Amino acid sequence: MKKLILATAIVLGGLSTMNAQAQETTTPAETPAQTEQAAPATDEFKEIKVEEVPAAVIESLKKAYPDAVINKAHMNGKNEYQLDVKVGDKEGALYADKTGKWIQK
Repeated sequence: MKKLILATAIVLGGLSTMNAQAQETTTPAETPAQTEQAAPATDEFKEIKVEEVPAAVIESLKKAYPDAVINKAHMNGKNEYQLDVKVGDKEGALYADKTGKWIQK
């Protein structure tokens, strides 16, 4: 009886190993380097003129930070905007989409 249980366990273990190997060959996992190469370079921000920032973004900034001054503006391929702003003594970057909705980056 012990030999029968042991033989069954060995056969089932072998089948599950072969199944796992078959799945690995049919669906290869991407390495991080491959994922980065496949992603389009639309996340890169390029500097634009402050006048090119949509009015919705400017209005949203004035509503959230009435005393804010935009030093620089950047845009990426996804129509997301990075605003380098100064409020009083503090400086920082804020991110918004083209409708003026704030984005966490």
